Amino acid sequence: MVNNKYKYKTRGSIESGGSIESGGNVKSSHETNLYDIVIIGAGVSGLSAGIYAGRFQMKTAVIDQHVGGTIVLTNDISNYPGFKQISGSELIGKFREHAKDYDVQIVKDHVEKIEKCKYGCFKIFIENGHFHTKTIIFATGTEWRKLNVPGEKEFTGRGVHYCALCDGAFYKNKIVGVVGGSDSAVKEALVLAGYAKKVYIIYRGDKIRPEPVNMKRILENKKIEIINNTNIMEIKGNELLENVFFDKPYEGTKKFKLDGLFIEIGRIPLSGLAKNLGVELNDKDEISIDKHSSTNIKGVFAAGDVTDNDFKQAITGAAEATHAAYEAYKYITGEKIICMCDNEIEKD
Repeated sequence: MVNNKYKYKTRGSIESGGSIESGGNVKSSHETNLYDIVIIGAGVSGLSAGIYAGRFQMKTAVIDQHVGGTIVLTNDISNYPGFKQISGSELIGKFREHAKDYDVQIVKDHVEKIEKCKYGCFKIFIENGHFHTKTIIFATGTEWRKLNVPGEKEFTGRGVHYCALCDGAFYKNKIVGVVGGSDSAVKEALVLAGYAKKVYIIYRGDKIRPEPVNMKRILENKKIEIINNTNIMEIKGNELLENVFFDKPYEGTKKFKLDGLFIEIGRIPLSGLAKNLGVELNDKDEISIDKHSSTNIKGVFAAGDVTDNDFKQAITGAAEATHAAYEAYKYITGEKIICMCDNEIEKD
C-alpha cells in the first residue's frame, strides 16, 4: 500500500455532510488519513479511476453528490464492450460493486472549493469538513445545455424536460418534441416513441447526425417525424406547456402544439472547480489534458466528458480515468510529498 504518516482533522463530521460507502473500513471519528488520491465525480470515469487506484493500493476517496453521473439516465447502452445491451443504471451498479472490492471510499457530498497547499498537496472542502490529498482526478462530467429561450425556465418540469428516461412516461399518447440532431437526441426520441403517439425531432441543421443504427431505427419508426432547419424561439402555455413558436412557418404557421418538449442540444463541462484551482481550460471550458490525462498542474489529472477529448463515450472516459489513476500512482511514488497544511496534519 502507498503509506503515509500523517493525519488531519476535519472541521466537522464527514458523515453528517453525506453518507460514505466503502469496501474497507471507514473511520467514524473526525480523523481521516491523508489521501493518496481524491477523485471528484462518481460516474463511469470517476468510478473507473477509483477501481484502478484501489488496485494500486492507494488511499482513495471518490466524492460526488449523485453517484452514477448522467449515464444512469440512459436506458439503452449497446456500445460498451462486453455488454450487448445494458441500461446506464445497471452498468453503474456493476462499477460500484467492483469498487467495493477495494478500499475505496465513496463519499456522497458536494465539493465546495479546492486549495493547493504550499507543501504540494491539496485541500478539498466539502460541506462539513475537508480532505487532504496528494493528487486529484477531476471526473466531474457535464450538465445539460439549455435553449435559453423565453418560457424555458418557467415551464421546466411542467412540459419542458431534459431526460426522456426520467419523464417520458408522463406523455403516454401525447405529442412531444425533441430538440437536437445528435445521436443522443435521436436516442431520446426513440425512448419517447415508446410512450407518445407522436414525436417530432426539431433540429436547426440540414440533417440529423445519429449513428447509422439509430438512423435506421428512426426511419423505421412511424411515430417519429423530423423537422429540419428550424429553431424554437419561445415556449408558451398556462399551467403546462401548450405551444412552441418556430423561427419560420411549419405547415403554414410558426405556432406548433406540443404537450412536452425534451431538450438534448449538448452538454456544458463542469470545470469550475478546476478553473478556480488554476487548471488550464480550452475555449469550450473543457479541461486540457495530455495523452497521460495530466493537466498543467502537477498532481492534478482529469478524465471523461469534462476533458478536451473530442470523442466522448463511456468507454473513452473509463480509459482516460484508468490512465489518470496510473499516472497519479507514478507521481506519488516518484515524488516526495509532505503535507502539513495549517498544522492540521499530525504525526501518528
